[in-house]
Amino acid sequence: MDKPATPNSFRTGPDEQGMFGIFGGRFVAETLMPLILDLERHWNEVKNDPDFKAELQNLSTHYAGRPSKLYFAEGLTRHLREVSSAKGLGGGAKVYFKREDLNHTGSHKINNCLGQILLAKRMGKKRIIAETGAGQHGVASATVAARFGFPCVVYMGATDVARQSPNVFRMKLLGAEVRPVTAGHGTLKDAMNEALRDWVTNVEDTYYLIGTAAGPHPYPELVRDFQSVIGSEARAQILEQEGRLPDTIIACVGGGSNAIGMFHPFLDDRQVRIIGIEAGGRGLDGIEHCASMNAGAPGVLHGNRTYLLQNADGQIMDGHSISAGLDYPGVGPEHSWLRDSGRVEYVPILDDEALEAFQLTTRVEGIIPALESAHAIAHAVKIVPAMDKDQIVIVNLSGRGDKDVHTVASMLGMEI
Repeated sequence: MDKPATPNSFRTGPDEQGMFGIFGGRFVAETLMPLILDLERHWNEVKNDPDFKAELQNLSTHYAGRPSKLYFAEGLTRHLREVSSAKGLGGGAKVYFKREDLNHTGSHKINNCLGQILLAKRMGKKRIIAETGAGQHGVASATVAARFGFPCVVYMGATDVARQSPNVFRMKLLGAEVRPVTAGHGTLKDAMNEALRDWVTNVEDTYYLIGTAAGPHPYPELVRDFQSVIGSEARAQILEQEGRLPDTIIACVGGGSNAIGMFHPFLDDRQVRIIGIEAGGRGLDGIEHCASMNAGAPGVLHGNRTYLLQNADGQIMDGHSISAGLDYPGVGPEHSWLRDSGRVEYVPILDDEALEAFQLTTRVEGIIPALESAHAIAHAVKIVPAMDKDQIVIVNLSGRGDKDVHTVASMLGMEI
């Protein structure tokens, strides 16, 4: 079982206004405030409801396939130990993958979608809307909507529609309507803008199934709690397999749902180093990246205050990442708070480094990781050779890379 929060804990969550320190809150149109308050009321009712928990547990086990496996990445460990030996370093730590890529729909997104579709059902909603970047949340939303008989509209940036066409087809097969968004750069930020506009217009019957640990309160909290199954399982699994906690855990951070899900159960284990990986794109010197916590400043976007990429006038900038799921100019507010508190380190990884890690993992492990997850693996590749052989690193493999093969092929100058 997951440990309860302790006094002075990093796991105590937001205050009644949804604030993590100076981050979070609910900065929304007046039209939406009654819906947000109604959502909060229902969330507070169900999060400790045994019947709700039992239904979610049953679906997680028999529909989504949980628990996901904690896998000793023997091939990657061996490769990095060879690198360590060649460079005369520390010997190289053991690397484990938390295999969220094995879940139904191919990523961690199903964890949150199952929880929220049950919440929507409790609230008596009749229609589901969602936003998506890489398409994995869109697929998971369309999947649970099909499972429970809800009509579903998914907003997706036109740029992402083009680079994630297999997921677009999957959503349509599942019965969802995919609405391409041409505003801005046609990426995740723009899709979220359109989803919020839809929600304001259809307040009575529509449930907005947000895909990441961002947005107005209570979304960051509820998404985190639904995704915390990742870290709770990983914590129990590593204790069973190794008899102790890991030395380091690593996860990629776009909006940050897979990362906060992995990190949260470990936050009070002060001996565990926690590292979140941002999209460094083509480098932090220019504007072609999505490293909001390394190169941004606090501001308000999509209903919450958090670290954002913005210009001197406070206008939100369009970032860049090779990975559609990390191509977002902000981050969940709890990550911003954890950054400023110093409990979690946030590090950028470049497109080229992620691409190399994608190919390396595929070659030495027979696992094709999502480009998002490849960012986290890339940082492990950097730090593991200098660690000792008796140390342990867990990387959250948040999704599988089938969706990214066309992007990778193009980057490598190949055609499929």
